[in-house]
Amino acid sequence: MFTGLSAFPLTPLNDDRIDQRAFARLVEKLAAANVDSISVLGSTGAYAYLDRGERHRVATLAVEHAGGVPVVAGVGGLRTRDVLTNVEDAQNAGVSALLLAPMTYQPLTDDEVFGLFEDVIAAASVPIIVYDNPTTTRVDFSDELHARISNLRGVRSIKIPPVDDGQSGPVDQSAVSARIAGLRSLVPDDVTIGISGDGAAVEALLAGADAWYSVLAGLLPEQCIAIARAAIDGRADEARQLSAELQPIWDLFTTFGSFRAVATLAELLGAVSHDNLPKPVRGLNAAGRKRVAEAAAAIGVLPA
Repeated sequence: MFTGLSAFPLTPLNDDRIDQRAFARLVEKLAAANVDSISVLGSTGAYAYLDRGERHRVATLAVEHAGGVPVVAGVGGLRTRDVLTNVEDAQNAGVSALLLAPMTYQPLTDDEVFGLFEDVIAAASVPIIVYDNPTTTRVDFSDELHARISNLRGVRSIKIPPVDDGQSGPVDQSAVSARIAGLRSLVPDDVTIGISGDGAAVEALLAGADAWYSVLAGLLPEQCIAIARAAIDGRADEARQLSAELQPIWDLFTTFGSFRAVATLAELLGAVSHDNLPKPVRGLNAAGRKRVAEAAAAIGVLPA
C-alpha cells in the first residue's frame, strides 16, 4: 500500500454534517477502480476541520466500504494529546496505516516535529506515512529531518510536495530526478517516496518515485490509474500524454487550489451536494464554477 496510486477522497458535507452516503459512494468507486490504497482524512479530506467523532466515523466508513483495499487515515492535530487520540480511534476503526502531518500555530522546531513522530510511533500498531505539506501545515521538512524520522521504527513512506526548480513552466526532469535520488540516499531502503501535486506527479514517477498520493484520484480514479501504471512501467511518452490530457484540471488546481477545485468538480459530477466544504471555507464563485465546468468538458467527464 506504500507504492502505486493512493486516492484521497473528499469528506463531503451536507448541511454542515458529514454526508455519509456520498462519502461511502466515493470510497466504493475507488475500491471498484482498484486503486492501491485509499487515504482518507488528508488535506482533501478536510481532517483539520473535523472533530474527533467525525474523524472516527469517516475512518470507520472508509474501512467498511473499501472492499479490502488498504485504508490510510490522517491523524494530524495541533496537540500531541489529540493526535494520539486520533491514532487510537483510527486503529480501532481498522485502518491499515496512518498519515501524519505535523500541524502548527506556533512554529515547530525540527526536534519538536521529530518528538511528535516518536510519540505517535510509540502508540501506533500500524505503519506511518510522513506527510510533508508545507503549504497547508506551515511545517517545512529539511532533508536531515526526513532522514531522522524515516529511521524510526514504523515509518514506511514519505509524501513529499512537488519539486520546485525555481522556473516557470514545466519542471525540469533533471531537477525532479535529483530530488528523488537525493532523498532516497538518505532514507532506509524499505521507506518509499511518494509524490503529491497531481500536475507534477508524472515526472516524479518517471524519475523513480514509488507512489502517487493523488487528489484527483479520489474522484476520477480511472484516469489517474492509467497515468500511474504507464509511468511506473516506464512508458514515458504514454504517461506524459495521459497527464497532458488532464492539463485543464491541473490548471484549475494551480489557480484555485486542489481542495476547492475538486470539490466543485465533484458537485458538478453529482458525487456530492452543493456547499459541501467545511465553513469558513467556501466553494468557488460563479466564474470559478464556470471554469471548472469548461475544464470538465475539455477532459470529457461532462458534456460540452
